[in-house]
Amino acid sequence: MEKLSSKPAGVIIEGVSKSYTVNKSKLVAVNNISFEVPTGTLFGLIGPDGAGKTTLFRMLTTLLLPDTGNIWVDGLNAVSDYKALRKKIGYMPGKFSLYTDLTVQENIHFFASLFETSFDKNYNLIKEIYEQIAPFKDRRAGQLSGGMKQKLALCCALIHRPSILFLDEPTTGVDAVSRKEFWEILQRLKTEGITIMVSTPYMDEASLCDRVALIQDGKIMQIDTPQHIVSHFDKPLYSVKSPRMLPLLKLLENDAAVLDIYPFGEVHHMVLKSKDSKVNLPEDATMQVIKPNIEDLFIYLMRNHV
Repeated sequence: MEKLSSKPAGVIIEGVSKSYTVNKSKLVAVNNISFEVPTGTLFGLIGPDGAGKTTLFRMLTTLLLPDTGNIWVDGLNAVSDYKALRKKIGYMPGKFSLYTDLTVQENIHFFASLFETSFDKNYNLIKEIYEQIAPFKDRRAGQLSGGMKQKLALCCALIHRPSILFLDEPTTGVDAVSRKEFWEILQRLKTEGITIMVSTPYMDEASLCDRVALIQDGKIMQIDTPQHIVSHFDKPLYSVKSPRMLPLLKLLENDAAVLDIYPFGEVHHMVLKSKDSKVNLPEDATMQVIKPNIEDLFIYLMRNHV
């Protein structure tokens, strides 16, 4: 069990696995995962599409049963206590799932009634978010922009003041400004004492979390704070550039000193086998040492099966 803090655990995942049968073949979506999420933290589950994030979130929110293992959320077992647990959690799935033919206001009031509460009772919690969509309160949800749909879905997930909030890829498909605003909202929600667990394929969002878990092929590769997690990258890393980037990439892929190389924006990031490794660069190429980020670590772990 990966224990991350001396704080009480809001989420405990212990030996959890989940498989599907696809075309008579077994597909392992979550593979023997164990870790804890401390109460009151903003925890990020970071990984590409198909890594197992959504399957894990559906088990955490009682929508899927694990094949093996145990899950506790806010002290309740996700299988045996599912009815009580559903009243205490908020869930925002990756795909917009509100009623598109209801207005903004009607959706919020409907979800409040499901949890036997009211819009007015918990308005203070959603006030800041609601004020941004209030000008569209009489517009049908299906006619909102991506950013407005995102904020409406968050209001509906929070209207009953959950103790733990699960957000499955909440910023996928929205513009950069809406992404920034959304993460600012999450930081303020954390001050309300709500534990937040968010999944995302965007590596740059990892730095906005208190702690992150890197997931690939249903397995957790690393768990740590964003500040410490890059310390696991223990190889020399350089950026390389030349007027002919594709030939440079192919040349260095076959260099004996190079452990890995991959495009990264306008440059290539190159991992050397050791500090003493000598690279045969073409005359028109330049290289400089750089500090790794979380995306570099993820690629390194994924390609080298660490």
